[in-house]
Amino acid sequence: MKRLLLVIIPFCLLLSCRNESIENSKKQIPVLAWYSIPHTQTTLARYLELKEAGFTHNLSFFPDAETMKAAFDTAQVAGIKMIAYCPELKSKPEETVTKFMNHPALAAYMLRDEPNRRDFPELGDWAKKIMSVDTGHFCYLNLFPNYASEEQLGTKTYKEHVDLFIEEVPIQVLSFDHYPVLGDSLRPEWYENLEIFSAAARNAGKPFWAFALSVAHGPYPIPEVSHMRLQVYSDLAYGAQGIEYFTYWTPYDTAWKFNNAPISLEGNRTESYDRVKKVNEEIKKLSYVFLGAKVVTLGHTGEQIPAGTKRIGELPEPVKKISTEGTGAVVSVMQNGINNYLVIVNRDFLKPMKLTTEFKPGVYTISKDGSKTKAGTELNTIDVEPGDVAIFNWKK
Repeated sequence: MKRLLLVIIPFCLLLSCRNESIENSKKQIPVLAWYSIPHTQTTLARYLELKEAGFTHNLSFFPDAETMKAAFDTAQVAGIKMIAYCPELKSKPEETVTKFMNHPALAAYMLRDEPNRRDFPELGDWAKKIMSVDTGHFCYLNLFPNYASEEQLGTKTYKEHVDLFIEEVPIQVLSFDHYPVLGDSLRPEWYENLEIFSAAARNAGKPFWAFALSVAHGPYPIPEVSHMRLQVYSDLAYGAQGIEYFTYWTPYDTAWKFNNAPISLEGNRTESYDRVKKVNEEIKKLSYVFLGAKVVTLGHTGEQIPAGTKRIGELPEPVKKISTEGTGAVVSVMQNGINNYLVIVNRDFLKPMKLTTEFKPGVYTISKDGSKTKAGTELNTIDVEPGDVAIFNWKK
């Protein structure tokens, strides 16, 4: 039988821990389902199913404002936020915004996806029309990845594309897509894309959202948990303030042959549903780490580091040592209020990574359920699962 120890804890310390716990529980990284519930499937059961999978935001494509209004009402009951998208938002922006701006389910207005440089002036005017009526909700638009062609971008370089967009289209939240997992390898441009986009967002003083792929199509495999973890935790380590999944519902397309999104074309759950749900549960429990966090320093380890990145430099006290084996890791030091976090992501989505750490006193290990335990002050080696993350915390 275990002994019962009577420990007297000062009330102020107990209250402080309780308040921190309450505050942490209020924080939630937005998790967006992109290409989500079809308008023909607008039922409370479907929106509750979406919520059960850990999504907080929904993007469906509606044929008209009336149909969208019915979905908004349903989403409100389910506790899901909506990104508005219907033809009237383009043809009658001020009138449509006035109609929806006070709806409790509204989160944002979507303009379009992956614009070319020549579209920027029109998009800027459109966003200004929306914001002239409603400044309480943001405009949403998703940019190309850096593997898009010069013809698609309409600029000589990807950085120029992103910089010009920020300059000419005054939306409040930035977003880009990039699907890095191709078979058993990663696109070599992925981390450079995160470097360029996160730096541009930081310089503009705007938050950014980033994607994880949740549907197989073309050269992209059926997403495993390790695939999604690598994308999600790398996004968050770079400072992303929202996670987006492409897609929630399986699209019909004879060219790309989409399959195995969380919900099938026929409306049934696939194996991807439980995988996405698992990752989203982790995001929710770790949201207090990442939501509102700022990147202080970031770099990579490994014999070879990804193109466009840099090696991690000197780390702040109380970190005495970190070393990794295998492919290497993303290493990010983040600050969130009075808390500092060391976030280490295994860049290999196929194999575990050995991580060795040594800290001075005052460091805690954060588990995937959000709980904290003392990290210790001796050399310690752990296995970080494929694509997974190790997180450590200390106060200022």
